Amino acid sequence: MMDDLLKTQHIPVLYEETIHGLNLSPGKIIVDGTLGGGGHAIAIARAVGPTGLVVGVDRDPKALDRVDKRVEDLNEPLNLKTYFANYCDFDAALERAGVEKVHGFLLDLGLSSDQLADRSRGFSFDSDGDLDLRFDTTEGTPAYELLNRWNAEKIADVIFKYGEERLSRRIARAIVARREEAPIRRACDLAEICRRCDPTPTWKKKRIDPATRTFQALRIAVNDELGSLEKFLKKCFDFLYPGGRVAIISFHSLEDRIVKNAFRETEQVKVVTRKPIVAADEEVERNPRARSAKLRIAEKID
Repeated sequence: MMDDLLKTQHIPVLYEETIHGLNLSPGKIIVDGTLGGGGHAIAIARAVGPTGLVVGVDRDPKALDRVDKRVEDLNEPLNLKTYFANYCDFDAALERAGVEKVHGFLLDLGLSSDQLADRSRGFSFDSDGDLDLRFDTTEGTPAYELLNRWNAEKIADVIFKYGEERLSRRIARAIVARREEAPIRRACDLAEICRRCDPTPTWKKKRIDPATRTFQALRIAVNDELGSLEKFLKKCFDFLYPGGRVAIISFHSLEDRIVKNAFRETEQVKVVTRKPIVAADEEVERNPRARSAKLRIAEKID
């Protein structure tokens, strides 16, 4: 049973493009700040070889356990060290690993398929588990507590700002009305509220679930995801060797805008990707999650 829990369902997006874009070679030191299922990290470890090093970081303890078990089962000479931390605190992990400078960083932002499959944490719309939405359940406040505490204006502002949801105020009013009957606790309860607020006729095929943007917004707020990204981008280039690269995969416009602007405005780097790299049709067919993925790469020049 435990082995089943440690198996990954996550398929890394833009796999070949990312590995190629990092300009890997034996002996290099790379930080994977979002280990997830370990797909990218293991490929990187193979590319840099036993003389290189991959410093793997994740703020989800279950992801670390999953990757450690996967590496053990592979029984290959992979020099991959894992650390429990938010990727914006990668410098603490580097200090523990005895590393001062690196040749590359990788971030694969957002939600992993393994987290989505864990129905106890509320990432799945139809989960009857708590609407938690925290990557690291040892810190911060679960989403359901915030929904039952915030007023309608605060809820609407968060949903609009982080989810770009045009129905934010309608959804916020419905949440407040629903919690007057009983506190909102389960993920499926929030999803149902969002779906009832959607004016689109039920017979009309919807591109995404009406709950998608609200769940995204709450997850971003609960985990301070944009704050972590901004903190990372302010200091990551100081830890790069000249010629070292930062590769970041984002999944929505707020993240992508932050990455694009940081790459353009940082004097010590050049932008490798004039336009973001997106998934080919074949990859999207195999892995629908890749549809919204955008890869941007920058290289340190001095």
